Amino acid sequence: MTALENPQPFSLRGIAVAAFGPTLLYGIGTGAILPVVALTARDLGASVAVAALIVTVIGLGSWFFNLPASLVTLKYGERWSIVGASVASALALAAAGLTPVVQNGLWLLAAAMAVVGMSGSVFGLARQKYLTEAVPVEFRARALSTLGGVNRIGVFIGPFLGALAMQFGGMSAAYWVGVVALVAAALLSLTIPDLAAVESTKGADAGPQPTLRSVAVSHAGVLLSLGVGILLLSALRSSRQVVIPLWADHLGMDATSASLIYGLSGAIDMLVFYPAGKLMDRKGRQWVAIPSTLIMGIALLLIPLTGSFVGLLLAALLIGFGNGISSGLVMTLGADFSPDRGRGQFLGLWRFMADAGSTGGPVLLSGVTALASLGAGISATGVLGFAAAAVFAVVIPRLRHRRNY
Repeated sequence: MTALENPQPFSLRGIAVAAFGPTLLYGIGTGAILPVVALTARDLGASVAVAALIVTVIGLGSWFFNLPASLVTLKYGERWSIVGASVASALALAAAGLTPVVQNGLWLLAAAMAVVGMSGSVFGLARQKYLTEAVPVEFRARALSTLGGVNRIGVFIGPFLGALAMQFGGMSAAYWVGVVALVAAALLSLTIPDLAAVESTKGADAGPQPTLRSVAVSHAGVLLSLGVGILLLSALRSSRQVVIPLWADHLGMDATSASLIYGLSGAIDMLVFYPAGKLMDRKGRQWVAIPSTLIMGIALLLIPLTGSFVGLLLAALLIGFGNGISSGLVMTLGADFSPDRGRGQFLGLWRFMADAGSTGGPVLLSGVTALASLGAGISATGVLGFAAAAVFAVVIPRLRHRRNY
C-alpha cells in the first residue's frame, strides 16, 4: 500500500528510518573511500593520470548504468534493488581493500570502482522511485531534498571515519569502513516496504510495460527542455567541486587551508536542504531552481576575482549555499514529470542526462583552462549557472500543468 492509499495523515518522520537510514549509511560507505582511491592506485604503481582515471571510473560506471538500472529496478522492485546495490558495493569495496595483497591489484581496483559506480546508479534510482511513489505529492520536494541532504551528510562523515580507521589499520582500513556501512545499509533496507506489487498490478490492467525507447519518445519534450536545465545544473555542481581546490592552489594556499575552505562550504551545503524543500512544496520548484543556479553562477564568476583566503572562503560559502538549496531539485523535477507507467525508465533517462552533465562540467573546465587560463575556465563554468537559470525560468512555468504541485 502506498502513502497515497493510506488514510492516516502522512508524516516524513514516520518513514525516516526506512527511507533515509540506508541513504545515510550508503553515503558514509562511499564517502569513506573517496579520498583514498587515487592514493591506493598510486601505491599500486599507477601514474597520476591513471590514478585520476580510476577515480573517474566511478562516475562513468554510474552514468552508463543508469539505463540498465531502470530495468533492474523494474524487475526486482525498489527494496530488493536497494539491498542488492548495497551488497554489490560492499563486495566491491572488500575487493578494493584486498588490492595491496593480490596480483594485478590495479585492474582489480578499477573493476571494483566500476561496480561501485554501477551499484550507485541502481541504489539512487531505486530510492528515488520509491519515495516518488510512497510520498504524497505535497510532501515530495521535502522528502527528496531530505534524501539528497542525508546523502551529503553521509558523504561528509565518511572521510572522517575512514581517516580514524586508517590510524589503526592503514589505508585499506578505509575500505573496510565502507564495507561495514554498506552491509548495514543492506540490512536496514530490508525494512523498506516494497511497492513493486502495486506497480505490477497497474501494469497488468493497463497493458504491456513501456520500454526505454517508448518512454524517451513520448517524453522527448520534457527531456529536451527541462532535461537540458538539469544537465547544466549537474555540470555546474560537479565543476564547483574541482574549482575550489584548484583556485586555492593557484593562490598558493597549502592543503590544510584548501581543505578548510572546502569543508566549510560543504557544511553550509548541508544546513539548508530541508527549508529549500519546504519552499519548493509550498511555492513551486522555480523558487529554488532559479535562485540556486544564479547564486552558484555568480559565486563562480567571483572566484577568479579573489586573491586571499577570506575572499575565496566567502565565494565558496556562497557556492555551498546555492548548492545546498538545490539539494533534491534534480530528483524532485524528475519525479514531477515521470509517468505513472514507465516511471523507472523515465528516471533512468533523467539520471543519465544528469550524470552526463556531471561528467561534462569538469571537461569544460579543463578544456577552457588548457586553451586560455584557469580563471577563464572557472568563469566559463559560472556561465552555466546563468544558462541553467534561464532554462528553468522559461520551461518550469510552461510545464507546470503537467504535475499538480
